[in-house]
Amino acid sequence: EEEWFARMERLGRREGFFTRLGRDHCAFFADRESTLIVTFETVDSIRRRQPDEVPLGFSVCENRDWSHLCLMAQGPTWYRDPAVYEFIDGLVDDAFFDAYDQVVFFGAGMAGYAAAAFSVAAPGATVILVQPQATLDPAFAGWDTRFTDHRRLNFTDRYGYAPDMTDGAAQVYLIHDPLQTFDAMHAALFRRPQTTYLPCRGMGPDLCGTLMATHVLPSVLSAAGTGAFDPHIFWTFYRARRNHVPYLRRLLNRLDSAGQSRRAAMVAGNAGQRLNDERFRARAKELSGRAKPAPADTLTDQTAGQT
Repeated sequence: EEEWFARMERLGRREGFFTRLGRDHCAFFADRESTLIVTFETVDSIRRRQPDEVPLGFSVCENRDWSHLCLMAQGPTWYRDPAVYEFIDGLVDDAFFDAYDQVVFFGAGMAGYAAAAFSVAAPGATVILVQPQATLDPAFAGWDTRFTDHRRLNFTDRYGYAPDMTDGAAQVYLIHDPLQTFDAMHAALFRRPQTTYLPCRGMGPDLCGTLMATHVLPSVLSAAGTGAFDPHIFWTFYRARRNHVPYLRRLLNRLDSAGQSRRAAMVAGNAGQRLNDERFRARAKELSGRAKPAPADTLTDQTAGQT
């Protein structure tokens, strides 16, 4: 890990800066043109990005000559650290964000919470959140039993309640799976006039991982950086899931479990034909054998929309 930090420090010296923020956080900045992508990421997630092991935001910005600021966390901190607050305060005091024509904040999960919470530092920014938490304060989110060990973190001091911190954003796009109960409940707390929900039904608990695997997230950040991002563009990018085998398997299992074997067979047949995949063809045959025949006047092409 120390070798990786040494490489990030060298990259920071070349591009702008790399600085430690207390024990558990650090900041990397690449100083380029007047579009700024601000990402909140974890050290573990960055190091899993092979082969370069650089932040997602940097990989998006590098070839476009955009500026990039990445706040990195070592562990499940939710960025609740006075050293992070002081760093953001310093940027505000220096009118750092005012130097850019377009500012985009991005984060997922814990980092989505931070992207929302700290976006207050850059009024007018576009904020893109994937499965964010609104808070872990038991008074507001005691129903979320996933992170009980982290409720001791202070979510009531500065930059605390993420939905309130997005009030100054130009647009907030919140991407989540409404079938994931806790994610959906957090999403509901972000209800503001400038918030647009982009529900990705049936994508499962690792929505961010699937959006990365299908290259949707880099495309989203690229579009947001140009100011062109909107729901229509997202749903265009999101069609990439139709070629993502793990998603298709989850969809088939969900349909089959719901007793919709005929529809599942149609999905499997469609996937087998499009992807030239014998496994899906075999699954379609197996599902068709179990499916109840449907009346002729109810057969529609609606299954295409499922995939």
